[in-house]
Amino acid sequence: MNDLTETLRDLLPPQAKARLQSLKLVEGRAIVVLDAAGLDQSERERLEAEVKAALGGQAGVSEVRVALIADKVRRRIIAVGSGKGGVGKSTVAANLAIALARMGRKVGLVDADIYGPSQPRLLGIEGIRPQADDKQLIPVASPWGVPLLSMGQLIEPGKAIAWRGPMAGNALGQLIDARWGDAELLVVDLPPGTGDVQLTMLQRYKPDGAVIVSTPQDLALIDAQRAIQLFEIGGVPVIGMVENMAGYQCPHCGEISDPFGQGGAEAAAAAQGMAFLGRIPLELEIRMASDAGVPPAAGEGAAADQFAEIAKRVATWLDNQR
Repeated sequence: MNDLTETLRDLLPPQAKARLQSLKLVEGRAIVVLDAAGLDQSERERLEAEVKAALGGQAGVSEVRVALIADKVRRRIIAVGSGKGGVGKSTVAANLAIALARMGRKVGLVDADIYGPSQPRLLGIEGIRPQADDKQLIPVASPWGVPLLSMGQLIEPGKAIAWRGPMAGNALGQLIDARWGDAELLVVDLPPGTGDVQLTMLQRYKPDGAVIVSTPQDLALIDAQRAIQLFEIGGVPVIGMVENMAGYQCPHCGEISDPFGQGGAEAAAAAQGMAFLGRIPLELEIRMASDAGVPPAAGEGAAADQFAEIAKRVATWLDNQR
């Protein structure tokens, strides 16, 4: 450094000095490169403003440019899929994300079910639209510590979405390539089936793993096999299966009945040589809490414990892949 750049360096605030990577003066432009690792967006903006205030207007300086660099956050992606609709996939995805967050994971939730987005209601943040900064969407914070982006936040409530495949794929890109901050894991609630959105997900983003949700019913399991096959073709490992709506306890006599069958998903997982992550019963309390935007995984009780156990198995799988 020459005498002038050394003088400018001495004028930097302490935090900027500690993070300084380089400082150059080129034709009156002071170019300052700082390490911004670990800073959130507001802290980055404040640091940049402090540097510009400290150096702007100094002799020989006509302009101050600040470059903030940091290692890009490696976000892992867990896709939650099913072969057909109506199996409670979105409920499982929301509660899995919340249970992982309660374990200390930094989790974001993407509602990629373009044609039937339900996550804003499940998380109790309907009607709140995400903001955008420099063409990047900013996820909407939820009361449960899991930020969300969903098409349901971008369209009028109840309005049908009539999009062809490329438009749906582009919408998925906007949701995933958003400003997720320090989120290290994205749980992606995929639409049911094996269509364009799923193919875009596999080709463009390739999840680290997939969770398959099914009821014990034979018909649902047949469709779940198609979802498993799609992930296998795409080279995405299936973490395991969740059996939803597994058994109903009569609130009057306490007897357990199985309107959708029993153990089908567990048997299917065993036949495929994959893990069985757990079962969620068919309970009125889960349905009512979900409709009210109070996910069971955020509270206490049997349902919260069941989602927590599933989350622990998913987290263990993730940790073993490092």
